[in-house]
Amino acid sequence: MHEPLPPVLDSARWSPHRVLVIDDEQAMGEGIRRILQADGHNVRYIGDSQAGLQTALTGEYDVVFLDLTMPGLSGMEILRHLALSDVTSDVIVISGQSTVEIAVEAMKAGAADFISKPFLPNQLRLALQKVCERTALIRENAALRHELNVQQGLEGIIGESQVMQRVFALIQRVAPTDGTVLVTGESGTGKEMVVRAVHRLSRRKNFPLMACDCSALAPTLLESELFGHVKGSFSGAIATKQGLFEAAHRGTLFLDEISNLSMETQGKLLRVLETRKVRKVGDTAEKEYDIRLVTASNRDLGEMVREGVFREDLFYRLNVVPVYLPPLRQRPGDLPLIAVALLERCCKRLGVSVRGFTPEAMMLMENYSWPGNVRELRNIIERMAILCDGDRIEPQHLPMEIRQTPSRNLAGTLPRTWDEFKNLKRQVRDAAVEDLERRFVAEALKRCGGNISKTADEIGIQRTNLHALIRRYDLAAK
Repeated sequence: MHEPLPPVLDSARWSPHRVLVIDDEQAMGEGIRRILQADGHNVRYIGDSQAGLQTALTGEYDVVFLDLTMPGLSGMEILRHLALSDVTSDVIVISGQSTVEIAVEAMKAGAADFISKPFLPNQLRLALQKVCERTALIRENAALRHELNVQQGLEGIIGESQVMQRVFALIQRVAPTDGTVLVTGESGTGKEMVVRAVHRLSRRKNFPLMACDCSALAPTLLESELFGHVKGSFSGAIATKQGLFEAAHRGTLFLDEISNLSMETQGKLLRVLETRKVRKVGDTAEKEYDIRLVTASNRDLGEMVREGVFREDLFYRLNVVPVYLPPLRQRPGDLPLIAVALLERCCKRLGVSVRGFTPEAMMLMENYSWPGNVRELRNIIERMAILCDGDRIEPQHLPMEIRQTPSRNLAGTLPRTWDEFKNLKRQVRDAAVEDLERRFVAEALKRCGGNISKTADEIGIQRTNLHALIRRYDLAAK
């Protein structure tokens, strides 16, 4: 009877593997090596158990075929050594003692599969294929989970500058803990995105993230919003209401603009944080809560404490892990990255096709101080994407306040940090290239008497591209 054909391999998944065979029976070991080498795998055979263990511990092999019964070190001992090491190789045990008990013991010790002797070549191939595909799938899923966690956890926060790298590192360090976080920074810097990142990277990510803007409600209504109230506790309380402390149980509670709390509400909040118990407005009973508290402010709470308008004891309660989000003007090099990302998202949402920014437009944007920070940048980019009549945003599409921003003196004071130097170097390079491009086109037009077709043919450029350059640099043409 002919041996059955091996299963069809998925060519998209199949790749040659590095295989180590450890078996004291030379005929068996060499036989496995020949079969797998004929399939294109890189196979090494070792007949000595001690030498085989030392080779396997190098971690250079994807799969180890291991005989259980050998003189010196047994296969089971080798398997246990590998399980205790950092080696990620998969082990397929081969044994002439094909009992269920031995197979179970080998699998418990870390074996990925078990083959009984004697076996057919296709059984060997199938075992290798199954183990490698399973491992590849596990690694792929782990990589996808990691990528998804990072994308979801830091979604919307873009930056390569040193100050932002420190922010990212701090978020990733504090998020898995239950430490109270105080996020500070100017309006529009993206404090809420930091809060969402902290929540998504925390162990509470599967529970609610509840938010409250402390500047949006009067003190009485704010207390009801935070702690809840019972029916009839005040005029308009027609039903018992659950507060945010209760609604956020086991999750995260975000109190935005915490600096706007009245002194009375600050005292009540402090008591709740100290006792970890909440009492609804108008109620006598208290209820325990389990939340992670994150607060944010665009004002300096320390300065407010010194001014006597914010409680010092509450400030220390909130300022356990401070996260400062710098304004856009203090993040050299980040603006182009953020602008391009915001434009791509905006175009996708609005259904428009703007490919990017001209270097001149980007330079003007980098010269601008952005008092409204990322929020202002996002709103202006959305406006420009809607009104842009070309495939790229040019200086004429920018608001007047950005176009009229004085250019930085590129030959003036030297930068103080490497990030600032890289940003300045890019500006100098872009400015030099633009000046050279403008002079090149202007000279070509002059030679050809301003004739577009003749100029395009002479310099080897399409007429549409030449027209775009003439518009960009406001050059005269016929």
